[in-house]
Amino acid sequence: MSVPVVQYRMIRTLVGVLGALSALFPDKIVSLFEKLAIANRSGGTVRGWVRPAIRSEGVLIAAISLLNGRAYAWLMNLTGVFGAIVFLFPDLYRRFATAFLYERPESVEWNERFRSGIRAIGALYVFLAAKTYLERHNGT
Repeated sequence: MSVPVVQYRMIRTLVGVLGALSALFPDKIVSLFEKLAIANRSGGTVRGWVRPAIRSEGVLIAAISLLNGRAYAWLMNLTGVFGAIVFLFPDLYRRFATAFLYERPESVEWNERFRSGIRAIGALYVFLAAKTYLERHNGT
């Protein structure tokens, strides 16, 4: 078994585990996100559909990671596109996320230090998607 195959499987396993954790612990995911990203955690209330959506997304990601194939390739391509947008336009992401995820978006105040965190997450998504793409297309 070659090193790229092992790395590809490691990334796929990591993505699957993160999906499973999201499915199992959506409240903890929201809490961690707010702890890192939101300056006034009591300022806004997460919309009621957010936690079930995180759980559903986690189940979908875990299942796709187990299956591999085209669905996984599509997932990683989508992850890379999302990561590029988040990396290039972190303020746009914050505005969209606030309006989309919170009942009173005007009361949510972002932690300014998290702007770098948003960019780092975007860069990580692009890196993982590119690495997966290259490994898939190098005969692995």
